[in-house]
This record gives sequence, C-alpha cells and structure tokens, in this order.
Amino acid sequence: QVQLVESGGGSVQAGGSLRLSCTASGYTYRINCMAWFRQAPGKEREVVANIYIGGSTYYADSVKGRFTISQDTAKNTVYLQMNSLKPEDTAMYYCAADAASCSGGYPDYWGQGAQVTVSS
Repeated sequence: QVQLVESGGGSVQAGGSLRLSCTASGYTYRINCMAWFRQAPGKEREVVANIYIGGSTYYADSVKGRFTISQDTAKNTVYLQMNSLKPEDTAMYYCAADAASCSGGYPDYWGQGAQVTVSS
C-alpha cells in the first residue's frame, strides 16, 4: 500500500500564499503520478493539479498562473505552491496518487486532507 500525508494547510488573507506538501511512504515505486484535489463545502471534489513521474503537469483553469505543482522524487514528496489566493480557493485539499493515471478523478491512494481557508 501507499500512505500519503499532507501538511502546510492553514488560514491566510486574500492575496497571500501557502505551500502544501504531501509525502508518500510504503510502496512508493507503484506511483506514476500525484495530484491535488479540493472540495469546498456543498461542492463536488475537483482536481487542482497533477504531476507525473516524468514531469508533465496539469492545472485546472481556475488555478493556472497562481498555483505550481512540483515534486522531489528523492523525498517522495509533491508540493503545491499557492499564490494570489482567493476566498474561492477555500477548501479541504487532498493529496492523491495513482499507479497509472491521475486524470480520471479516482486515484488509488488518498491523504487525509489539509484545510485551506482564505479570508477576504
């Protein structure tokens, strides 16, 4: 199995920045991609960004130009740098990983979530 642990959530004012981290442990050799999802109260879960072992990335239109996903494969860690945060970015952010593709919305492995709150 693969275990994912997020850190770095918190509260910030609009325009501020936060960085989320997600460290994988266990059978990390299985991982081909890692992703960040978020879910706000009353809304469906949505993908924020993903990154593949080879380095290719994807961003949701709502975060392009503001968020950056990166990885440190030696540390089995993926990061989400969030700049110019808006109140609508407020959500529980989940790290996820999959052995094949992160584009389907249902990765195999999930973290426990990290709350991000942006005040206006």
